[in-house]
Formats: sequence, C-alpha cells, structure tokens
Amino acid sequence: MSTTSNPYRGFRFPAEIINQAVWLYHSFSLSLREVELILAARGIVVSYETIREWSLRFRRAYARTLKRCRPQPGDKWFLDGVSRTHF
Repeated sequence: MSTTSNPYRGFRFPAEIINQAVWLYHSFSLSLREVELILAARGIVVSYETIREWSLRFRRAYARTLKRCRPQPGDKWFLDGVSRTHF
C-alpha cells in the first residue's frame, strides 16, 4: 500500500483556488496585488502574501503542467490557431 502525500493538505483554501491564483499570476504576468483583486472580485479574500507563498511552493508543479501542454513536433495547427490535434 503506497500513500502519496497531498501537496495541498493543511491549506485553508481548496486546491482549485490555489491553482487558479498560481495560474493567474504565472500565465498573465499579473502582479500579486492584481491577482488578489481578481480573486476578491470573485468573493475569495486572500492576501497577496499568501498568493506569493503559493506561487513559490507550487511553481515547479505548474511549470511541469505547462510543459506538457506545449505544442509538440508533429502537432497539426489549423488556420484559426486554436484547434490542435495529435497524430
């Protein structure tokens, strides 16, 4: 029986909110205070310092996810630039 530790265990906010904050910060080059304001507009009260800590802690996992989503050699792009298929 193997147990994998949950990296989000012990946090006040659920993993979805933490992921959303880290995604906003890294994907759109927003400041920590801008991410704080965006989350506040959605009813989530969290300080920019907490977002900074999340970003530092989960940045490697987020970077791995981004690398997996990168276009691969052999991917076929259509004219609209949105659709992608793997062959």
